[in-house]
Amino acid sequence: MQTEAVLEHQSSCRTGSKPWQYSDLMEKVDGYLMKYTNLVTGWQYRYFVLNNEAGLLEYFVNEQSRNQKPRGSLPLAGAVISPSDEDSHTFTVNAISGEQYKLRASDAKERQHWVSRLQICAQHHTEALGKTNPPLQTCSLSMASQGSGSSPGSQHRVNQNSNALLGLSQLQRSSSLYSSRKSLLPDHLLEAREMMSQAQGQHRDLIQSIEGLPSSQGPSPLDQDLLLLKATSLATMTCLSDCLHILQLQQVARQKAPLGGHAFEWLEPKLPDILKNGGTLPSITKDDDKTEETVLEPLEMDSCDIAWEQEEIDATQEVDDSTPAEEEELSAVEEERSIILHLLSQLKLGMDLTRVVLPTFILEKRSLLEMYADFMSHPDLFVAITDGSSPMDRMVRFVEYYLTSFHEGRKDAIAKKPYNPIIGETFHCSWKIPKVTTPPTVSNEGTSCASDCYSVRFVAEQVSHHPPVSGFYAECQERQMCVNTHVWTKSKFMGMSIGVSMIGEGNLHLLEHGEEYTFSLPSAYARSILTVPWVELGGKVNVNCTKTGYSAVITFQTKPFYGGKLHRVNAEVKHNPTNSVVCRVQGEWNGVLEFTYTSGETRVLDVTKLPVTRKRVRPNELQGPYESRRLWQHVTESLKERDMDKATEHKRFLEERQRKEERHRAETQTAWRTKYFERKGEGWVYYQPLWKTEAHSSSPVSPPQNP
Repeated sequence: MQTEAVLEHQSSCRTGSKPWQYSDLMEKVDGYLMKYTNLVTGWQYRYFVLNNEAGLLEYFVNEQSRNQKPRGSLPLAGAVISPSDEDSHTFTVNAISGEQYKLRASDAKERQHWVSRLQICAQHHTEALGKTNPPLQTCSLSMASQGSGSSPGSQHRVNQNSNALLGLSQLQRSSSLYSSRKSLLPDHLLEAREMMSQAQGQHRDLIQSIEGLPSSQGPSPLDQDLLLLKATSLATMTCLSDCLHILQLQQVARQKAPLGGHAFEWLEPKLPDILKNGGTLPSITKDDDKTEETVLEPLEMDSCDIAWEQEEIDATQEVDDSTPAEEEELSAVEEERSIILHLLSQLKLGMDLTRVVLPTFILEKRSLLEMYADFMSHPDLFVAITDGSSPMDRMVRFVEYYLTSFHEGRKDAIAKKPYNPIIGETFHCSWKIPKVTTPPTVSNEGTSCASDCYSVRFVAEQVSHHPPVSGFYAECQERQMCVNTHVWTKSKFMGMSIGVSMIGEGNLHLLEHGEEYTFSLPSAYARSILTVPWVELGGKVNVNCTKTGYSAVITFQTKPFYGGKLHRVNAEVKHNPTNSVVCRVQGEWNGVLEFTYTSGETRVLDVTKLPVTRKRVRPNELQGPYESRRLWQHVTESLKERDMDKATEHKRFLEERQRKEERHRAETQTAWRTKYFERKGEGWVYYQPLWKTEAHSSSPVSPPQNP
């Protein structure tokens, strides 16, 4: 469900039902909120009621069912309610049991209303319990006790996250609910808390040292590197506090004992054996509780020799793609949070994730090679580049196409990971673009005739396994233009996020003008991997055309620690011989972009309103055995059927077969032969590009010869 549609529905629902209102501090607040269910299902729309007397946050499927038993409830005694830094609508409710509600209001005002009322209720019930259960004597982790010498930026961050950090102290006080004698509860985290306290002191000293630098000589407190150091230090401390908070919750849960008053149920993590001991995925038989290894039935896959053979592509067999553009919702996976927590516990900051096997339920149901085809979701903008009347116009058109090429592949609110391509895997598709000069005539089948359309063909191949390198090529023969790109994806663990560097280069050839444009790709970041993963782009991209002297610098900005907007991007198009900027672009790469020219002319482009041209692909049964959709069809079908175990087994089968083939080539000293791309220096180039021959579609060309 898209956020805009949900919020519109939320607004209409509140109009027809009782809206939340301001009255006294302990009022019963109720209304519709979006609730994040899990990594797979995502956001769902629920009706929430704040029960101040019972100290519970309850929710129902809708307002009509509020007289029935609540669908779920969360005790607020000892809970921590925190606004999210992701946007102005989201907030979290973290119960003492470790359970968390991730909620989203319709706007910032409503979020503030819910947060303030929940905090009042939580404080009231926490104090009531504290009076009957004296707190344990433990050192506080709150950064609110820092001295007045903290920097303004640091103090701003402390105020922003005061509820979350003070919640650790509330948690320590509430831990007395589970025992009346401290001697029976050994504090295994005492040393960790002492080290955390020392780290906080060092962080405070660092901030004070930077703020105390004289501005007259040497580096200034506002030096960019020092500001980055301060932000990184603060982010590290916040991340460590979150991790210690999780450990504290687990310790309190293990020490719990039956007491009078409120009872909190701890949901112990249930890790599958495959993550506990690194073994094979087990299955429990219905007859007994004995664990036995799941046996995968052999798949109908052809010999690996076929991986070297080129597929016969018949364009007349291609049909408009009927695959849904957005991910379908799957059922809840109860173990997913435990699995992710366990996985994160095995990782280290900066660790290369290239060979780390991630859980199956986060897969996107398509290959990375197919995802690269999303760069051509607006093929009309691609073919229009060569229509530019001047070198400057063509460079600006390329920047426009480039900035609009990321939106379609990142439409889902939840970040998911595509399949890692198997070496030798390929993906083919095409697009039909009506010619603007002549109105298209419609054939009996309801599609435009070929003579009235331009055709853009796309082919991608996984040319290397270690490192994982993909090559993809697209061309429009009628417009005498093509683009060749090779990409090496390198992912790293960054604490609460994962960064993916897109290492490689692309080359756009406009043969009509004899121009070649070289460009790079931005990095991608999966943020909030413990809650609701989302994607943002970051980094600087350079575009150059040596012949014309025009270049462009595109900067994808990641969200800053303090405020700021998501998905910001800006660009400058420059004429290098005169060192003059001829066009500037600013806005959001998935929203509105504004182009400003030196003449004073401005132009606004809304990416969300651009028409998306569906790609054309052949049905799976007509594809070769190593084409993406046919190769991964069993995994995709299992994911659609919500059978994660079966999907994992099919995925493992393909990966293990790839390893066996790799070992066989090593033993026989057989070099891998690619199908469509050949190695050129540090890159990979399509073996039959338009710039090599004008008779691309008719001349027989031998496949690439690899050393």
